[in-house]
Amino acid sequence: MDDRYTSRPRGRQREAERNDARLLRAAGEVFAELGWDAPVSAIARRAGIGMGSLYRRYPSKELLAQRLRIAGMEQLVAQARTALAEEPEPWAAFARFLREAVSAQGAGEALLPLVGGRIPATDEIRAAAARLRASLDDLVGGAHRAGVLRTDFTSADIPLLLEHLTTRMPTTTDRATALHLRYLDLVLAGLRTSAADTPASLHGPAPHWTELSELWNAPE
Repeated sequence: MDDRYTSRPRGRQREAERNDARLLRAAGEVFAELGWDAPVSAIARRAGIGMGSLYRRYPSKELLAQRLRIAGMEQLVAQARTALAEEPEPWAAFARFLREAVSAQGAGEALLPLVGGRIPATDEIRAAAARLRASLDDLVGGAHRAGVLRTDFTSADIPLLLEHLTTRMPTTTDRATALHLRYLDLVLAGLRTSAADTPASLHGPAPHWTELSELWNAPE
């Protein structure tokens, strides 16, 4: 097909994708700074996008937050699948995934304290959550089978662990990331095991994926 008839739609699509990426990044930052009550206008200003463009893409704050959640889960799935595909050892894949997930959070934009329980799940959110669970099951299952990860740590522990490890701190992004990774190293040291190890029991039962869903989603 003649490029004269295809370049303009592709150009508009690329611009829309760039705008969407800016909006999601701005929404994460603004929610982290101001909480759920942050005005949508603040998100538009941070993204450098007009209110009309924002509302055409996301008619409500709830829809924007839902998309932010889905994008976050999709990123974690991609990081998990890449680690599994590129790392020959189960522990290396597990540790790489956690380091990349923590690093990607930067200065800390954990969403659960901000939007958890405020918006209902959608079919798209449920599908993304199922893909995330499957990828984390593969990571944890491989490490368990290799005998390098304590057996009372489950895949459902990972989302909450990441929330704890990426808390927002009043410092630069680089320093916050360095601190997050420092504490991740301590966590990894406590999680790794071998046949000779007898780690102490963890306090309380492990979370379940149903419990995570209840934490995130408003009742329907």
